[in-house]
Amino acid sequence: MSKLRAAVIGVGYLGTFHVQKYLALPAVELRAVIDTDSARASALATQYGVAAATDYRALLDTLDLVSIVTPPDTHFRIARDCLAAGVHVLVEKPVTETVAQAETLIALAAAHGRVFQVGHLERFNPAVLALRPLVIAPTRIEARRLARYKERGTEVDVVLDMMIHDIDIVLSLVPSAVASIVATGRTVVTGSTDIAEAQLIFENGCVAELSASRVHLEAVRAMNVYLPQSYLSIDFANHALLVGTLDALGRKGEPRDLALESQPLERSDALMDEIRSFVLAVAQGKSPRVSGEDGKRALAVAVAISQQINARSAGLVRAANRSSGS
Repeated sequence: MSKLRAAVIGVGYLGTFHVQKYLALPAVELRAVIDTDSARASALATQYGVAAATDYRALLDTLDLVSIVTPPDTHFRIARDCLAAGVHVLVEKPVTETVAQAETLIALAAAHGRVFQVGHLERFNPAVLALRPLVIAPTRIEARRLARYKERGTEVDVVLDMMIHDIDIVLSLVPSAVASIVATGRTVVTGSTDIAEAQLIFENGCVAELSASRVHLEAVRAMNVYLPQSYLSIDFANHALLVGTLDALGRKGEPRDLALESQPLERSDALMDEIRSFVLAVAQGKSPRVSGEDGKRALAVAVAISQQINARSAGLVRAANRSSGS
């Protein structure tokens, strides 16, 4: 069986890891690393013994699949060109800048019979995989995703950079549509929202409280899921899952205890699992674990949160200007 011919488009920090994962897969032949920075592409190509290029379009007829690991404002154009050329696509999150763009790519992938996967990496976290079969009728979800400031990723706000991970997980856990959103945020270091909080209320009554910050003093990636008679807690960074259940028996006349149990989880390489899943979907002609539709749903909620924060911030500025002018 011939190997699948792959390329990585965008070989910055994360793209370099994509290169390493493809090289480790026997079913894949990494044909090229592609970046508009020719020096970066050449250096990586020399290091790993593959070809370098600056224009992905010149190579599309020699490829079966690509990873797109470029700035979000380029995702739509590059993914569109690749899908139209019959190339399978794994694109990093957020899938695109707008919901309309995502819908165009979904339709294009379907028309050409190509796999279109979105890189929501936390879906492959062992803690999330262990959590999923335990979640039945969640009533409340709390998520915190906090990080120290790094310049990488600041081309978008914290909602599209970080909170979108938790949005995607929440949407995959709650079997209901979002009925309303309330969001607030603040700009601290960058030119866009650096701290955000959002409340999602679902039609079935479930409530999700999400917090994200890229200017925090310490890193936190955690989620709590509340179910009838039980509680689940995820530590994403340490791949840990804690399960709390009410003692069904208890002693007569005494309150029941919450029994806590740590679920043993195997350590794994989430990015390798994500890329392996993508390659397998291509090889077997199956739907990816995180589809274009999944990416679109997460994007739609993230955009709604960002728009509400921006509108609220603009209103506060106008109010302050009116006050200072009086």
